[in-house]
Amino acid sequence: MSTPLERLNTATTEEATQAFTRCCGSTKWVQRMLAVRPFRDAEHLYAEAVDAWARTGPEDWREAFTHHPRIGDVSKLREKFASTAQWSSQEQKGVAGADEGVLQALAQGNRDYESRYGFIFLVCATGKSAAQMLELLQDRMHNTPDAELRIAAGEQAKITRIRLEKLLAS
Repeated sequence: MSTPLERLNTATTEEATQAFTRCCGSTKWVQRMLAVRPFRDAEHLYAEAVDAWARTGPEDWREAFTHHPRIGDVSKLREKFASTAQWSSQEQKGVAGADEGVLQALAQGNRDYESRYGFIFLVCATGKSAAQMLELLQDRMHNTPDAELRIAAGEQAKITRIRLEKLLAS
């Protein structure tokens, strides 16, 4: 029986594109990952992912952000992000038991953030409670647009790594 890495290495371009897009929605990043297959081992995959992300820029980052639901937006999670819904819901499980006031503040904070920066609030939510994510959102509202774009890109890189790990564990 083949390993997930072997399956990724031997997958058709279409299958590998789908797998990589579940990890990161940047077309440029996905194309780079396709171009560097096959991977010797998990560490080679992770290193190439970091390198591919380093070769992207602001427009690629914004494209990747569009592949994420807003933190706590369960309805969008189900409809728009069916291919990553299970992963996203696991990553955002800290929102599940949150107090209604925190959820409302998070929803309003997301709207304010998107209005200010032009993209959704992106945070590597794994292991964070809704209150912690709200606090991060509020803290980051003071950043300049350029600084915030770079911070969000860094969060995307963390999410991509976690999703690659999940891909290899499946």
